[in-house]
Amino acid sequence: MEDITQYKVLVSDPLSEEGVKLLREVAQVDVITDLSPQELLNVIGEYDVLLVRSSTQVTADVLEKGTKLKVVGRAGVGIDNINVQKATEQGILVINAPEGNTISAAEHAMALMLSLTRNIPLASNSLKCGQWKRSQFLGCELFKKNLGIVGLGRIGSELAKRAKAFGMNVLAYDPYISSEHTERLGITTASLEEIFTQADFITLHVPKTPSTHYIVGKEQLAMMKDGVRIINCARGGLIDENALYDAIVSGKVAGAALDVFEQEPPPQDNPLLKLEQVIATPHLGASTQEAQVNVAVQVAEEIVSFLRGEPLHMAVNVPILPPELLKEVEPFIPLMKIMGSFYMQVFDGRVELIEITYSGQIADYPVTSLTTALQMGFLRVMLNSNVNFVNAPVLAKQRGIKITEITSKDTSIFNNLITVKVKTSENSFTIAGTLFEGSDIRIVQIGDYRIEVVPSQYMLVTKYVDKPGVIGKVGTILGNNNINIGSMQVGRRKAGGESVMVLQVDTFVHGNVLRELEEVEHIISTNFVNLSDCLL
Repeated sequence: MEDITQYKVLVSDPLSEEGVKLLREVAQVDVITDLSPQELLNVIGEYDVLLVRSSTQVTADVLEKGTKLKVVGRAGVGIDNINVQKATEQGILVINAPEGNTISAAEHAMALMLSLTRNIPLASNSLKCGQWKRSQFLGCELFKKNLGIVGLGRIGSELAKRAKAFGMNVLAYDPYISSEHTERLGITTASLEEIFTQADFITLHVPKTPSTHYIVGKEQLAMMKDGVRIINCARGGLIDENALYDAIVSGKVAGAALDVFEQEPPPQDNPLLKLEQVIATPHLGASTQEAQVNVAVQVAEEIVSFLRGEPLHMAVNVPILPPELLKEVEPFIPLMKIMGSFYMQVFDGRVELIEITYSGQIADYPVTSLTTALQMGFLRVMLNSNVNFVNAPVLAKQRGIKITEITSKDTSIFNNLITVKVKTSENSFTIAGTLFEGSDIRIVQIGDYRIEVVPSQYMLVTKYVDKPGVIGKVGTILGNNNINIGSMQVGRRKAGGESVMVLQVDTFVHGNVLRELEEVEHIISTNFVNLSDCLL
């Protein structure tokens, strides 16, 4: 196992000391903030981990120069400043802290909505200027008003709970949230058009993507109720700021509360900042003492888990399962890596298609991580280079390897059985495996042969004609070369026909021994399998 105390971590943006302290317990940590882009490029090659907030731009150049980088962490939710696609291609894990600032962001959105409806900033400024003009600051209640929430993730859901406590009618749009979730919250699922046409208040809680850029534009603003109020604590660029300005000036929109802008900080001549109907804050959604500690601790804990090889919960570019599902699926991951590596070391041909059939109880669970683990086993042998959960699917796709997954409830042979059929440029071959008693790995089919193999670090796989004396000659050759046999399994279809023999051996078998074995009469082929990488 690697000594993780030798890993080097660069913290390039200000971070709560609680998070830094956690990292220093397991690795070498340098906190160097305010690096220029060129300075970051000059030093990043020294580090295994880069931890940022929103200031550092983790570009493709940074990732290429970071030849030792294993993980990039973002102490916060948004990852706009990280080139995730390039990181994935490089096999670099990207993690964030999606839960740490949830409450702070939801509370800030609620505060902005209350401030907007009761004119609090204007009233406060007026009073401080010596004025007492109560009639100018007539507000409205939230009670029984329609609130439209666009994006019902963690923050949107927390805001919905608070809005319900104020007696608001909550409509929510989120194509990825189940009806059961909205029912639990006591809110109504709605389309974007329904929200835009029915809501008195609209609040945005979605990431900025090509599909959400200007999700509120001129056309959407025209649909809205006269006097609508809009809140954005999510990301700049969700609202067309020029269109919003025009809608406020025309009276269509009664007011807006903005914590984020397309350009941050916004230029002083941004027309929205000149309007009394606009409340603006400088990206304060996560700016609470609690949130700063939470995101720093969460991302640090996830980095420590990654360095220790423990399960992850907040990775951006690998599939993450809930703990209750991970518990059921995780024992199969070593089996999948072993089958992939074993296959590539025994069978020939350029892989074109991998068909994976998940049979039995495992078919009830998400299997994406298992398919990725199989690809890792294949590609590590194929490429003899770094392949992990991050880049395995990308590398397979780049090499034209197609993957299909089939699920079956069949338990006629084993409670769980995973069968991998591989089509190559010339032929097709099959390997299958299972787990006994939940964690005991077995390979139960090699090619056309039923067999029960206990994988070990070093193995010899020999295809031969089942004739008397063949196995004895193999044992003699290995003994003469000081190679000890740990155990042996044989698979055959009929006596005297072609068979397969798998030997678990204690030491590495060199090419000269393999050549000597292949010269034995009736031996068709022999392959040495090294599973060291899979059994760590």
